[in-house]
Amino acid sequence: MKRIGMLPSAFPSLFAALLAAVVLAVLPAGPAQAQELTGTLAKARESGTIAIGYRESSVPFSYLNARNEPIGYSIELCRALVTAIEDAVNRSLTIKWVPVTSDSRIDAVVSGKVDLECGSTTNNLERQKRVSFSPTMFVSGTKVLVKKGSPIKSFRDLANRKVAVTAGTTNEKTLRELSQKFKLNIDLQVARDHAESFGLVKSGQADAFATDDVLLYGLIAKDAAKADYEVVGDFLSYDPYGIMYRKGDPQLNKVVVDTFQVLAEDGEIERQYKRWFLRKLPSGESINLPMSAQLETIIQTMSVKAE
Repeated sequence: MKRIGMLPSAFPSLFAALLAAVVLAVLPAGPAQAQELTGTLAKARESGTIAIGYRESSVPFSYLNARNEPIGYSIELCRALVTAIEDAVNRSLTIKWVPVTSDSRIDAVVSGKVDLECGSTTNNLERQKRVSFSPTMFVSGTKVLVKKGSPIKSFRDLANRKVAVTAGTTNEKTLRELSQKFKLNIDLQVARDHAESFGLVKSGQADAFATDDVLLYGLIAKDAAKADYEVVGDFLSYDPYGIMYRKGDPQLNKVVVDTFQVLAEDGEIERQYKRWFLRKLPSGESINLPMSAQLETIIQTMSVKAE
């Protein structure tokens, strides 16, 4: 079985056996198999490619390294999905890397520009109307980043202040609703991506940056800026992350769901979590964020195959 971009040691023999069972469960065997393919699997079989949407600054989920290559927790899980899709379509696939932003990612999936969106995307009911999501791979929530020494300690301290948010995120919606509900008169500064939002705080053009807490910790770690910035306040939202793909594609959906079950049972999700959240990132810093009890429970539940 081909391993794309992962060390062989990361996939014990149990993974190979379980993944083979996933593929057999998805499609009938025999020479007619290629004719049975539909949706994204048929597209991949025909073209020999699969398009992965990645983020440029969603540390440590999906971002660019010093060589401008996509890396991160979500990217590694998507590479495992590509391996499963390769086995399902019975051919090697070339990954076509497509940059997306918070604002463009959903349209990119719906339009077919990307087949898998591998970033830091919250799964919610509104988005489920347009796209499908993998099982939950992370749980986060909105918090606020400020310069150390800032008087901002909670969302109420954002009243009449400039707050950076990234376009197309659930965090932007959360801040708009909070401002209206509590009459805070927040002056939202909407940026293209997380790096640009962080830059507004760095330059003094914004007093704070509101997004998922783990992304804030990631940006601080990537910039080695722990001495200069801090994340404050209570969670302002609940944000379970998943990998996006097109709706109405039952074959791909089964590959994704069954592969996540294999990754959970094999321990690969936990290994990748430790690699990206507890060990040093390529920048030399570590986010040092232990897995939450909630995510542990989600993964344990995911590892139990439904009868």
